[in-house]
Amino acid sequence: MRIRLLLLSFLFLALLALPSFGQNAPSDSQSAPSSATDSAAAATKPADPAPLPMPSMAGPLQTAVPHEVEGGKLAVTGLLTGMGWTEGNHIAGDNATHYDISNAQLFVQKTSGWWQFYLQGGAYNLPAIGVPFLSTADTIKNIYGPFPQGYAKFVKGNFNVEIGALPTLIGAEYTFSFENMNVERGLLWNQENAVNRGIQLNWTHKKVTTAFSWNDGFYSNRYTWLSGSLAYAFNAANSLAFIGMGNAGAYAKNTLATPLALNNSQIYNLIYTYTKGSWVIQPYFQYTDVPTNATIGIAQGASTKGGALLATYNFKHGFSLAARPEYIATTGSVSNGAINLLYGPGSDAFGFTVTPTYRKDAFFLRGDLAIVHATNSTPGAVFGPAGMNATQPRGVLEAGFMF
Repeated sequence: MRIRLLLLSFLFLALLALPSFGQNAPSDSQSAPSSATDSAAAATKPADPAPLPMPSMAGPLQTAVPHEVEGGKLAVTGLLTGMGWTEGNHIAGDNATHYDISNAQLFVQKTSGWWQFYLQGGAYNLPAIGVPFLSTADTIKNIYGPFPQGYAKFVKGNFNVEIGALPTLIGAEYTFSFENMNVERGLLWNQENAVNRGIQLNWTHKKVTTAFSWNDGFYSNRYTWLSGSLAYAFNAANSLAFIGMGNAGAYAKNTLATPLALNNSQIYNLIYTYTKGSWVIQPYFQYTDVPTNATIGIAQGASTKGGALLATYNFKHGFSLAARPEYIATTGSVSNGAINLLYGPGSDAFGFTVTPTYRKDAFFLRGDLAIVHATNSTPGAVFGPAGMNATQPRGVLEAGFMF
């Protein structure tokens, strides 16, 4: 019931905004001018607004052309999407099939001037391979609430400061389904945080982009985490980034948004990105470490090493195909009492996801075919009603509109 009320409120706000959207919408650029005066006016008419940088998008989807309100001072975009889900070897208490709203969100932002802001609100789901389904209502309630991201931004030349609920610097995959090549996030993403509350400093100089953040890590509300990134663009097609973050303190909190082990970890990425023509290729390596700290309940720490390859090829006529092979391994064993970071201490897992996508104007349709296979796993900690199955296949279909 809560999620239905949230969706109805979202649609009501969108309908209220439509008249103002129409007042600022550009005229049809395909219409032929009726006179020489019209021709001159058409030649000097400003181009349609370009898609905005937030929310960040890895493709193949792209945010809609923004609707300008308040005389062009504010830009508004949004999306409405739903998904269906079926899987094998589901865990006890779960179902093999699910359907739910995956996104019903609005994005309001100011992108010019010395002070700017970004606000994201609505319903969302955070599907990921290898973990059970969580309803959209429970996701909102137990993770980031109805306003998952929002911040103020202060700009001076190539330097800016952001303060608020910020997207994390870590990882190659973004938080929400529509932002990524695949509908679901991957095995490496399951070790990462997604939203930080804090302050972030950003600076760009020629081919170098840097960022530094003081934040609360896994949404802990304890500001003991430090994050940093350094990226170098070799040319328009190739770039390399190193990213690291870690908890400089210790905190025993353990919730769905703030898991005990991960919130007391360190995370490091090395990410290469190639973008040219129809191709986007992004291999990356990740290392995480959770140190032993008996005072907060971590009797024996553990670490992970993993790698993934994210790739998309864009065909003609709105079709594209994305693939994501990945592998992750953890340290420790049941005998030495190490914490569980995957499917039991010392477990490994391989995942493969393929995602065909079709886009037509504001509409898109895409689907994940994914499989996860665990090795060296602990009996009872994997898939199936008894947790004894090492493999889980899954199919997810998502469809919706960007506006």
